[in-house]
Amino acid sequence: MNLYMVHVGYYDKNIGDGIYEIHLNYFVAAASAKDAKTKTQSFEKFKEKSMHIDGIKEISNVEGYEVILKESSESDEGVILHYDEAKEL
Repeated sequence: MNLYMVHVGYYDKNIGDGIYEIHLNYFVAAASAKDAKTKTQSFEKFKEKSMHIDGIKEISNVEGYEVILKESSESDEGVILHYDEAKEL
């Protein structure tokens, strides 16, 4: 299993009359880039917003550290620091 960053874009008519393309990154665990694409395309928000995929990158190394995915029964998404919390670091 590998970690992929899937860079998606979409147009939202509620923002700037739909002229601006909005981008998001999904991080997906998948066996291959093709599987990451299929998985991303199955997300409800992806379909709801008529998103498209601009690029897919396998994340295997970050600043000299190898990224290894290990299956877990935990569903903990990790700690999120919001604006004020991050600002105070």
